[in-house]
Amino acid sequence: MKRTAVALSGGIDSLAAARILQEKGHKPLGIHFLSGFSSVSPEDVQKMGKEMGIRVETADCREDFRKKVVDYFVRTYRKGRTPNPCLLCNSLIKFGSLLSFARKLGAERLATGHYARVSAAPSGRYMLRKAADFRKDQSYFLAFLSQKQLASACFPLGDMTKETVRRLAAEKGLTPVTQKESQDICFIKDSYPDFLEKYAGFSPEPGPVTDRSGKKIGEHQGLHLFTVGQRRGISCPASEPYYVLALDKKNNRLIVGFKKELYTPEFRVTGLHWICPPSSAAPLPVQVKVRYRHLAVPATVFPESVTDAIVRFESPHPAVTPGQGAVFYQGDEVLGGGWIMNVQQIGKFPPDTVLRLSRSAETFRSAEC
Repeated sequence: MKRTAVALSGGIDSLAAARILQEKGHKPLGIHFLSGFSSVSPEDVQKMGKEMGIRVETADCREDFRKKVVDYFVRTYRKGRTPNPCLLCNSLIKFGSLLSFARKLGAERLATGHYARVSAAPSGRYMLRKAADFRKDQSYFLAFLSQKQLASACFPLGDMTKETVRRLAAEKGLTPVTQKESQDICFIKDSYPDFLEKYAGFSPEPGPVTDRSGKKIGEHQGLHLFTVGQRRGISCPASEPYYVLALDKKNNRLIVGFKKELYTPEFRVTGLHWICPPSSAAPLPVQVKVRYRHLAVPATVFPESVTDAIVRFESPHPAVTPGQGAVFYQGDEVLGGGWIMNVQQIGKFPPDTVLRLSRSAETFRSAEC
């Protein structure tokens, strides 16, 4: 039986994952990683390991976490985009630095408390799939894992509901030391603006609030306080509520409009990652999720190169946000994803980001799994 390490965060999900492995006959090795931001101490995790009868080691990932996750988060906000650090943390830290640490200790697999599933196809390639509990499904956050990483991944909670996990924890006497949900951004203790102002030295930069024609209708107190689709905090009276349409970083301008103006027919992604690359540059029908809490909706991916693509919705979709991850599905299988860049809004806004589907796909390169 392959030796399996379990990433122990101190929450109920990772504890339940460890207990399930134990009951299946495994002798899991607990690993707690230091990020430099967690309120859970190594002593807390050691205590939990002792109660469960498993050895727990501590991996110091503070430098990697700061450079690869937190600095990325700050850089993305400085560019006027909205980051998604969990997508990077899972691929670069949990199934990067932490998996490497586990292998040095003799483990061949790393289990986490994610609600997702992984399975091997007859061809031998690994498939990432949605969890059985669609309300808790976290496959979105794992979309940038590679074939090699999925081969070493184990998700014991993938076929369970959150209610079942809670009952299991109560029956087995599992007591978490943190109640923070695993989809929360772990290094944010208060609010995003508070974090950015205290940790990254963001200072309020007031600027104009305009409609999409450029007409000034108010003032904002800093672009880092806003994201596309946001309604609160705009404070500009109108016949109907305003929503954030875009952040014009160059001119420190917050561009707002009415709800109907939020809808997007298509957008560009960059940094494409395919769990198994498509065999050609042909348009690919998918369901796409543009944020974790959004439903996956029908769309078509038009690859333009090995890194870039246009994604066109079957029907226009609201609040597509530059900086977020777009994750592609077919049924319950995760195909991969990319980072949202330019967005075409309904009408002709903004004119310099109108997307074209006529670009040649000759530079697109595919690879076999």
